Amino acid sequence: MSPRVLQGDALALLPAERAASFDLVFADPPYHLSNGGTTCKNGKRAPVRKGAWDRSAGISSDLTFHRSWILAVQRVLKPSGTLWVSGTSHSIFLCGFALQEMGWSILNTVTWFKPNAAPNLSCRTFAHSSELLIWAAPPRVGKKLLHRFDYRGMKRENGGKQMRDLWPLPGPSSTWAIPTTPASEKKHGGHPTQKPEALLERIIRCSTRKGAVILDPFCGSGTTAVVAARLGRSYLAIDREARWADLTNRRIDEVWFRAEERAAAEIAAGFAKKARRTVPFWRVG
Repeated sequence: MSPRVLQGDALALLPAERAASFDLVFADPPYHLSNGGTTCKNGKRAPVRKGAWDRSAGISSDLTFHRSWILAVQRVLKPSGTLWVSGTSHSIFLCGFALQEMGWSILNTVTWFKPNAAPNLSCRTFAHSSELLIWAAPPRVGKKLLHRFDYRGMKRENGGKQMRDLWPLPGPSSTWAIPTTPASEKKHGGHPTQKPEALLERIIRCSTRKGAVILDPFCGSGTTAVVAARLGRSYLAIDREARWADLTNRRIDEVWFRAEERAAAEIAAGFAKKARRTVPFWRVG
């Protein structure tokens, strides 16, 4: 499958995709937080206004939405594929309930710890400094799980010890502590729920091989597609809004430009090395 970025509603576009054609789905669905609350932005209190797509219509409606997109990605996911879902407490438990209700196998619940998370200005609760990631396998006919897990690679990355489900990144570690998205990854523009590339790198490497095909039905700034392209995987990235699809394409263009630069540099270095080994004709004999 050729890499693609599509603008539109994933629920309307996915029925056109071939069944059982994706090796991995990474979904960062709306958290439904834009309901008149506030957050901390640049050290100051600010309203939560991510967009109309982030407004809640009530728990029953939100749960129906999660069931709908999970059913849509289940049809296009290979039996050997897996789904990763990212969310905060506002959405992740509804997603987990829907997955279990629909017969999925929960493989892990990974805690992504954000060491540089924003402070809690209300001082009435603990500071929110983590997101949960559900890793799940689709409903199966037999008893055996068919999913891909690079156990040895993750163990090697963790210094020879089993990797745990709490991740502090970057750097080799048994936990998932990954700083929030740095400014360098937002130079083409930023999305309000943009994920750091380090998070997607680990998810894609542990769940797929090179050449795999990855789906992101809520791609936002396109981090999934960017990392997939860099790691030699194909992808389908979908977002409802044209501005986010455009941002995804700009970021991917940079990946291909950097790859061409590296290839040109390697070719030039190869020619230079060959030239150094060549004996000038006037020295022969």
